[in-house]
Amino acid sequence: MVVETIAESPQRVVKLYDENTGAWKFVRKDKGPLKSIGLIENMFQKLGLSKNEIKVYVYLARSKERKASEISEALSLHRTETYRILRDLEKRGLVLSVFEKPLKFIATPFERAIDALIEAKKLRIQRLERRKKDLIGIWLSLPQPEVKRTRKEVFQVLEGEEQIDFKANELIQSVHEQISVFVSGEDLARLYHSGFVDRLEKLSKKDLDVRLLANDSRKSHFFIEKIQLANVKFAASDVEDVPTFVLVDQEQLLLMIRKDDEEGKRAKIAALWTNYDAFVKALEKLFSELWNIEEPLKVTSSS
Repeated sequence: MVVETIAESPQRVVKLYDENTGAWKFVRKDKGPLKSIGLIENMFQKLGLSKNEIKVYVYLARSKERKASEISEALSLHRTETYRILRDLEKRGLVLSVFEKPLKFIATPFERAIDALIEAKKLRIQRLERRKKDLIGIWLSLPQPEVKRTRKEVFQVLEGEEQIDFKANELIQSVHEQISVFVSGEDLARLYHSGFVDRLEKLSKKDLDVRLLANDSRKSHFFIEKIQLANVKFAASDVEDVPTFVLVDQEQLLLMIRKDDEEGKRAKIAALWTNYDAFVKALEKLFSELWNIEEPLKVTSSS
């Protein structure tokens, strides 16, 4: 068997089988397709697949039917592990067996594979939701220690958009009187699509004090025009470096933190939640001062 190689780092090459020549080739990865594959692999991970399961599925989905031995060799996996992964993917509806000798495998079409994984995740969530009441009942039935409840000033660090969006929406549900939001154009787009802004609009209809202050940018203007809130202002351009934060009832604070990543990669996002009184009051004072400036702020309301 002939093997062609190129002098390149392992991360920059991929091993491909040429059916015409019967040779394995190491081909330099193109940055464009590589980035797209990376996004797909990240999505598969969020849907519950392991790294090796993703490798096997993507390899099969981008080739014809393959024997387990071919997959094992192409991906440098142990044959026993390859068979286990293929069977697990088959149970998930992502791989099909071809009844031939020797046995071969083919991938379920990409669209159907995504549907299967999403549906499986939905079913798991539905089962957990059905068990929620029972689990709470079991927990409450346990002997409860006698603990004197006192207010503690605490903080919580959150990483990733899902965790932050969940916390932001949790804060909205806890509002009794007032919620104040200072938001950058970048975060406004994300909060708009996460459902956070929809919940703000519902709060405003309950006669709660809802204040939204956005930095004065094209992106902010684009989304503000879509928002059904009367209590909205644009901040002056000299506060564009102020991070996004949410204040609830002058008691809770959620502060967004963006960390610049390596060049070409998406910035990492994290957040700090706290009820630390001094920190909450400091951000509340900052918000109030920005909100009460008549110029150069421009007030807008949705039509």
